[in-house]
Amino acid sequence: MADIELDAVDRRILAILQHNGRTPNQEIAERVNLSPSPCLRRIRRLEESGVIRGYVALLDPHKLGLGLLAYVNVRLDKRAGATGFAGATHAEQFRAAVQAWPEVVACHAMTGEMDYLLRVQVADMAHFSRFVQEQLLRHPSVVDVKTSFALESLKETTALPIG
Repeated sequence: MADIELDAVDRRILAILQHNGRTPNQEIAERVNLSPSPCLRRIRRLEESGVIRGYVALLDPHKLGLGLLAYVNVRLDKRAGATGFAGATHAEQFRAAVQAWPEVVACHAMTGEMDYLLRVQVADMAHFSRFVQEQLLRHPSVVDVKTSFALESLKETTALPIG
């Protein structure tokens, strides 16, 4: 899908919605100097084009008992022709497994020595240990894992720098 053109009004609408996705259309329209109907049309265009992927509630992991944040670098077996269940490559199996692990809240394919970077949110070290030993290290393609734990969060945002 081609990128859509975003003008200054679109960017202001996006900034408002990034700050609070529940802002009423009437308020957004007033803040961007549009009437409600054209404002709503712009928002719908942004949604339909995929610029706005969805609306969510942001939860506090600590208040949910998920106080340990780990970043896990994973290296996979990359032997040529290595396949697992049903002819899927180890990488395909790993990507599917990550989708099923609720502790993994983000996964990125990486350049460099390691193949993937996982952001893992768990209750405590015992929970993390169970996840690593019972899920991650048991996966047939995983050959190396390196973990760093977050000591403190200095900045965490879902807002993108849209200008």
